[in-house]
Amino acid sequence: MGWSRAELRRLLAQAEPQPKIIESISRPAEKALQWWEYRARFMTRERIDTGARIWREHRTELADAASRYGVDPEYLLAIIGVETYYGRITGRYRVLDALTTLAFDYPPRAEFFRKELEQFLQLARAGELDPLATLGSYAGAMGATQFMPSSFRRYAVHGADTQRPDLWSDWSDIFDSVGSYFHGQGWAYGQPVLAEVELGTAAEPPPPAGVALDDTLGALRARGMRVASNLPDDTPCVLVAAPLESGPRWRVGFQGFRVITRYNRSPLYAMVVHDLAVALAARMREPDAP
Repeated sequence: MGWSRAELRRLLAQAEPQPKIIESISRPAEKALQWWEYRARFMTRERIDTGARIWREHRTELADAASRYGVDPEYLLAIIGVETYYGRITGRYRVLDALTTLAFDYPPRAEFFRKELEQFLQLARAGELDPLATLGSYAGAMGATQFMPSSFRRYAVHGADTQRPDLWSDWSDIFDSVGSYFHGQGWAYGQPVLAEVELGTAAEPPPPAGVALDDTLGALRARGMRVASNLPDDTPCVLVAAPLESGPRWRVGFQGFRVITRYNRSPLYAMVVHDLAVALAARMREPDAP
């Protein structure tokens, strides 16, 4: 790692436990809300208009990143829109405090956060971040992209004329870094991410067990479901519950859906990123797009 024992002790001694972080991580919105409630938080006219304005203002950077990494531009922008309201809300906790709190005071995921703390210390040792000044989310995610330290080290990108990634204010670095992440996870450019499903003659399915693509369109169709997609029967997919206030609703996710869940494993999160991406692309096609 490059740190001496004394250096690490001095640094970690300056970390301050944050009990509120334990409260926050114990009740994430993805688990506390129904789909229609969760969606309503993000699918506002203001968020869509703001995203369209960001798209127009940074059209070149967004287009370059989309081309360079083979990722549809609306999804690069939608991730930032969902994660941080386009960089407006990047977190108020010191990352050192957040990661040490979760690494040592949150047993359910202590091992994960200890590894992320190590990755953060690696970034600090390399001069990429100031360990005492860097702010992030209650989980230690950083910048407009909300990268955890391991993702920051692996996927963060910076321009040829800079020495380190700036994921807080440099839109080229921000879009390129999300593109790097999506590309690394196997994004398929121009391919459907989600499709609507009608149960047809199928019985009400049990709640999905996860987000893995462990089904196929052919298998769903054989069970009597009608999927709004022309993709072939052998297309891998996952059935996703998307209930409305009026009753049950189902969708099916494809490879792009799986990639988004690598960013955040909640199917609600992946669905709202998709819906915001679709809305942003549609807004940009309107004559009065900002």
